[in-house]
Amino acid sequence: VQLVESGGGLVQAGGSLRLSCAASEFHFENYAIAWFRQGPGKDREGITVIRTTDGSAAYADSVKGRFTISSDRTKHTAFLQMDSLKPEDTALYYCEILLFLGGSAPPLAPILSRHPAEFDYWGQGTQVTVYS
Repeated sequence: VQLVESGGGLVQAGGSLRLSCAASEFHFENYAIAWFRQGPGKDREGITVIRTTDGSAAYADSVKGRFTISSDRTKHTAFLQMDSLKPEDTALYYCEILLFLGGSAPPLAPILSRHPAEFDYWGQGTQVTVYS
């Protein structure tokens, strides 16, 4: 399984970007996809997660109302629409997949605080730089 993020770039404050996270050779049915980011000199931050089985999502307060996560189960792909970007959104953005057994979907919000080792797959990230 490979996760590949794309869509990052350089954007002026107030602008928008749409990130993608595509999983290849992926054959699981029950999973959540989370987006994390790590800015220069900052800790890793979980910003949003979607449970692909029912489309439920959770967001960190720092991005709520500005970012929207979605997924396409047929393509094993997640998207992160980022609007009203701010310079403090500058970071390396990467996605991670958490598998779960059918009928035992984990609560969403706590996923954003999980240790990286608890995830099953992760990508290398895509850089987002927001300038004022």
